[in-house]
Amino acid sequence: MELKILITICARGGSKGIPGKNIKLLNNKPLIAYTIESAQKFAASVNGTVILSTDSDQIKEAAANFGLETEYVRPDDLANDTAGKVAVIKHAMDYLEEKTGRHFDIMLDMDVTSPLRTQSDLDQGLDKLMNNENALNIFSVNPASRNPYFNMVEEDADGFVTLSKPPKTPIYSRQTAPKVYDMNASFYFYKRAFFEQGFTTPIIPNQSLIYVMPHVCFDLDEPLDFEFMEYLLSYNKLTFEI
Repeated sequence: MELKILITICARGGSKGIPGKNIKLLNNKPLIAYTIESAQKFAASVNGTVILSTDSDQIKEAAANFGLETEYVRPDDLANDTAGKVAVIKHAMDYLEEKTGRHFDIMLDMDVTSPLRTQSDLDQGLDKLMNNENALNIFSVNPASRNPYFNMVEEDADGFVTLSKPPKTPIYSRQTAPKVYDMNASFYFYKRAFFEQGFTTPIIPNQSLIYVMPHVCFDLDEPLDFEFMEYLLSYNKLTFEI
């Protein structure tokens, strides 16, 4: 049976860290265009459907220039700083199912601000999720540069510090510490059961998987992040195709 896959691209108008970042030019192309092109290519390979979730007419116009048009408008209560991403995805899913009568088995959310993903990443992520009947979702990560068991500390009320996750036995090198990962926000696959069971955050103990990207990937939070990614793309420093 062929899976029915919905791909969501969520991009609200407000952005404090990098104003207008979703449509800000990156190597002469709006940032959102990289995710649209990646989503369209993946959708073509799996017979999927792509939907844009935004509250911004400017973002709608930019997306339409790259072949992604929509009548859907994200409601105001899901377009603020406190709205959870899972709720945004579910609302878009519910809208499209009611409009088209289609029933989606898998939801894939692709974050506009973390575009350094490959088609192989998406293929392997989906395969890993579908090969584990107990898993409800999977999301992309990279090995973390800091480790809470070894070189991350927290300050107590008296101003003294301790390791964020004190190990049971002393750890003297990062290499011997438990492996930890950074969520890079590039993609999240969800089985339908994730939403049917009412989960609101992507990390579900004993039911969430990770896909470790074999290449650089990071989220654009600050202006310096944008400049670094501009450098990677404009000078062809990537060793993979996005």
